[in-house]
Amino acid sequence: MSKMKSVLQYTFLIVASFISVFPLYWMVIAATNKSVDVIRGTLIPGTELITNFRKLIEAQNVGVAMTNSFKYAITLTLISLVVCSLAGYGFEIYHDRMKDRVMVIILLAMMVPFAATMIPLFLMFSKVNLLNTTLGFILPTISTPFLIMLFRQSARSFPHDIIEASRIDGLTEIGIFFRMFIPTMRSTYAAAMTITFMNAWNNYIWPKVIMSDDSSITMPMLIANLTEGYFTDYGVLMLGVVLSTIPTVVIFFLLQKSFAEGITGAVK
Repeated sequence: MSKMKSVLQYTFLIVASFISVFPLYWMVIAATNKSVDVIRGTLIPGTELITNFRKLIEAQNVGVAMTNSFKYAITLTLISLVVCSLAGYGFEIYHDRMKDRVMVIILLAMMVPFAATMIPLFLMFSKVNLLNTTLGFILPTISTPFLIMLFRQSARSFPHDIIEASRIDGLTEIGIFFRMFIPTMRSTYAAAMTITFMNAWNNYIWPKVIMSDDSSITMPMLIANLTEGYFTDYGVLMLGVVLSTIPTVVIFFLLQKSFAEGITGAVK
């Protein structure tokens, strides 16, 4: 009976793994085929990868889009980690009832869809000349309720004895945060970095609204441009999707262990 149970479990896992991996496999295979072969559902590699790449760089400025996506995503990630971790640390370490009320208001903000604030944000940013700028891209998402909550939960497991000992040794509050809290919470920072980078990289709606200049195009905007017009070359489109997916896949696989530890609140 136990052997049959194991067989069923492994069969289920194999089927689930295949279903999970198949879209990625099909995406890569489609990038090597002609559009007509993609429509037919061809599942074997083709010989059109170089041709599709040439068509892609002729139709869109891939280098500018990739550079902008990296610039916006890295800048937003670094600033967001500092701001949100400082907020989460402050909410927990310097805890009082008023901060709990403020935290409730911040969490309620998660219920407000971005589409409801997008037009007011655009009007505000246009008045202060922040259109087509990196600052205009990062400001709306520089601090998110989820990341603040994540760092606050992690700060609860941060040993308060370390804080007291550091204060006795003469370390300032800022010094305690940067020299004690950040190294201890490496896994939480890795998880937050993975989430923030992927969200910033895949962000489409806000850059589409605020970035009207061709020199400010990002990879999601480039992919959307490939679907415009009367004809869509699906081989070129899938190649663009593959190029856009690679950075997020690399980041996730490099930090997957720390990501799991950070989400579960592990402290080292």
